[in-house]
Amino acid sequence: MLRTATKKINTSFTLAPVTRVRHFSRSAARHHKVCVIGAAGGIGQPLSLLLGNNDMVTDLRLYDVAPITPGVAADLSHINTPAQVTGFTGPDQLHDALKDADVVVCPAGVPRKPGMTRDDLFNINAGIVAGTAKAVAEACPKALFLVISNPVNSTVPIAAETMKAAGAYDPKRLFGVTTLDITRANTFVAGNQGFNVKDMNVPVIGGHAGKTILPLLSQVPGAKFSQADKEALTHRIMFGGDEVVEAKAGGGSATLSMAYAGAEFAFQCMRAMNGEKDVVACTFVESSVTSLPFFSSPVRLGPNGVDEVLHYGELDEFEAKLMEEMLPELETQIQKGIDFVKKN
Repeated sequence: MLRTATKKINTSFTLAPVTRVRHFSRSAARHHKVCVIGAAGGIGQPLSLLLGNNDMVTDLRLYDVAPITPGVAADLSHINTPAQVTGFTGPDQLHDALKDADVVVCPAGVPRKPGMTRDDLFNINAGIVAGTAKAVAEACPKALFLVISNPVNSTVPIAAETMKAAGAYDPKRLFGVTTLDITRANTFVAGNQGFNVKDMNVPVIGGHAGKTILPLLSQVPGAKFSQADKEALTHRIMFGGDEVVEAKAGGGSATLSMAYAGAEFAFQCMRAMNGEKDVVACTFVESSVTSLPFFSSPVRLGPNGVDEVLHYGELDEFEAKLMEEMLPELETQIQKGIDFVKKN
């Protein structure tokens, strides 16, 4: 049985409500060069729109292997925002797209289809993330690298091992984006409790796939759940992606909500880069809060990425049981990513 680490860890933090995607004053913010890898896809296009519509982003590079990428960039460039948008396509242009970027957001990969698990995506998306990580290590090693490509529990370790091999790994700058789990938890819990969703920020820890997703409903201030509601909400948050895949009936997976969540996390990172204090968000990073090398828990963000990995706090009996069941599965998925790089 895997056990959480006994090391004493700082637990003094407050999760602020997730902010809605919005503009920022140009005079109040440092401006950033942001590159989206997979920008022509179902997540990439709305993600690029949201990023380009924020005043912190003044240089937006869109990269994809799809030939429509320059057209997507041209389309976005007609919007009256400060962002200068440039499109890049094909492997020969990847380095130019990434050169000196401050933030790299990677939703590249194939989407899930009905009946497909995140694990089924592994062989295709693993190679894409490894290639992107190698290019980031060469072209912009100081960038914050935000991995959306599934399965995140494996692709983040792939990125880490690839960048280690290139001599450019900095654990403070590599993130697995789990923000969609938080936005789902906020939405579902607010609906259940009759709370204002804009005031919500439910901690969600662990990983980013099925039972590795653990919402900490016991830590929601003022909430009163029946056991039936707690079980139903936890299951829905864990498997919210399946709900979207089934509803789209073969037409895709969670693209718009993932784009929103990816943009939100990118903005949290940029706010911290700009010097804003106490920006805390749950994200999948290198961690020592459990026995596993990577784990999603609240992280205090700073100018250089991870400022401090925070402990997740106390669990109730229901959550502790789910944690114990989750850790072996998450460990297997992390190791799968590490082994992929070793074999390739």
